[in-house]
Amino acid sequence: MTRPRPSLQAEGAAKKYGSVVALAAVSLSVSEGTCTALVGESGSGKTTLLRMFNGMVRPDAGRVTVAGRDVASADAVELRRSVGYVQQDGGLLPHWTIERNAALVPTLNGRPDAQERARASLDLVGLSPSEFGSRWPRELSGGQRQRVALARALADEPRVLLLDEPFGALDAITRVDVQRVFAELQARLGLTVLLVTHDLREAFQLADQVAVMKSGSLEQIGPAEELLRGPDTHYVRELLDKAGVG
Repeated sequence: MTRPRPSLQAEGAAKKYGSVVALAAVSLSVSEGTCTALVGESGSGKTTLLRMFNGMVRPDAGRVTVAGRDVASADAVELRRSVGYVQQDGGLLPHWTIERNAALVPTLNGRPDAQERARASLDLVGLSPSEFGSRWPRELSGGQRQRVALARALADEPRVLLLDEPFGALDAITRVDVQRVFAELQARLGLTVLLVTHDLREAFQLADQVAVMKSGSLEQIGPAEELLRGPDTHYVRELLDKAGVG
């Protein structure tokens, strides 16, 4: 059976926590094989929107789909195991070896070749499984741990990848290195990616389109060149200026 062609869609997605509006009827589309970056200040709704695509956050209103499948009617566990997800601190299990961490999703999905998939995925991110597979997370650098987190997210060959500030805690040199690994993998594998970042320069470098959010609303979305050529709002212009790219 041919796997469905993936894309991410949010149509009027809204979310409130008590009286606080986290998302106000946001609509977003991420085409197959492209990367969209969500940028904006803390509390703008970036992570809330991202987590709607793996069912970690349920919208109060609107519709969210992954590869045409409505998240609201999907099995939450199955959905999360089919969508790659990397958070800022990697989220590796400290009492598991690197290879076992990388094998987590294919193991949960009952793949008989889970270990082989884990080793192949580690190779994919530039970590030799023979050298790193038996190590513990505490024995790795921050950049290496993020590579393992990326390997774990890719081990069961998802077509969609959600990244929540995956490079934010890394030092400048390590950050550039891991960004390079991600960009090469995204291009080679044709992944559909939604990336949350507070770094506008990073968004311009890695993403095909950039979505600027403020107070739960989408201020502007488009390629970097479009935002630079014509900021739609004062906030977008201010963000560009503060990042030194305006």
